[in-house]
Amino acid sequence: MQTAKSELLVRKQIMLSNENLEKLSLIAKQKKTSVAHIVRNAVDSYEPDEKDVDELQELMELATQKLREAVEDTRATRKHLRKTLNNLSTKEI
Repeated sequence: MQTAKSELLVRKQIMLSNENLEKLSLIAKQKKTSVAHIVRNAVDSYEPDEKDVDELQELMELATQKLREAVEDTRATRKHLRKTLNNLSTKEI
């Protein structure tokens, strides 16, 4: 007999190591519940630290900007170097 809550659930097959499965089974036994309930609770309680995500995104943006600046500077330096070498090669020694 399905309950209203179970009708909202979707069956999903996952792959676990034996160690993970043993750990889940032990936790479920200790809490007198199912492995599926433990997994659902773990998923419900998982909240990635948005601050870490935001900081990582800021860092990536800064690295991207600095890389663009370095590429621009390198191009300008190479252009100046080519011009200087060209001037040196046209002068008589």
